[in-house]
Amino acid sequence: MNLINATGLHKSFGDVAALNGLDLCVEPGRIVGLIGPNGSGKTTALKSILGLSRLDSGELDVLGMNPAAQRKALMQRTAYIADVGILPRWMRVGQLLDFVAGVHPSFKREVAEENLARTDVRVDKRIRGLSKGMNVQLHLAIVLAIEADLLVLDEPTLGLDIIYRQQFYDSVLNDYFEAHRSILITTHEVREIEHILTDVVFIHKGRNVLNLSMDSLVAEFTKLTVPPSDAEAIRALKPLAEKQSLQGTEFIFRGADPQALAERGELTTPNLPELFIAVMGDH
Repeated sequence: MNLINATGLHKSFGDVAALNGLDLCVEPGRIVGLIGPNGSGKTTALKSILGLSRLDSGELDVLGMNPAAQRKALMQRTAYIADVGILPRWMRVGQLLDFVAGVHPSFKREVAEENLARTDVRVDKRIRGLSKGMNVQLHLAIVLAIEADLLVLDEPTLGLDIIYRQQFYDSVLNDYFEAHRSILITTHEVREIEHILTDVVFIHKGRNVLNLSMDSLVAEFTKLTVPPSDAEAIRALKPLAEKQSLQGTEFIFRGADPQALAERGELTTPNLPELFIAVMGDH
């Protein structure tokens, strides 16, 4: 059974359509990147999945439940890290652990304490005295100690330096991810999560513009690099996008014959940021 089944999701704020027919399917054991420009509907989609925002229309099933009607039960099987720090700053770290242990039946305090022991966060520290990086480490230590089926991450490393960001994703991948769990993540740091994703969804103006597994993406898209003098002939083949680089003129094709392209120049696979810009530019 899929952890998330979403079909034709619509949500408007006044005359602005945040979701405009979004479809999304997340199977168990997948890490799905929901990627789009600012204002594309990513956060609205996540809030709808978590029961924090009611849809105008569409069908949405999360872990076999209606998020809006069964949010309490849903929250016992999910974990969420938002793009802003939401931990109570007046508490000490130990008090926060006491609180989570009292409200979440799947929280394993000993696991949280083991996670914190690998950081500089101490249980007697007040949360307001923690740095941004330590705050995220605390949040992650708590989340990793919750036996949840679905982890939702909304720009979880916003404001962190590159070392903290890499440590964050390494911890999620090594300490949390299991075959029966899934992770749904949004971020603007696309290059940093490309290596951990199993699936990618590009969203624009509240609807899907691309929805593929990473394996299918590699098979379907090709980047061809040629000298600038050969660029005009390649344009006649109708590439999806092109750009200039130090290596020459780079073209991205979808569904093209790799053997035919290989005769024209150097073939590689476009990385996720390149593909995102190419697809979004087409829209």
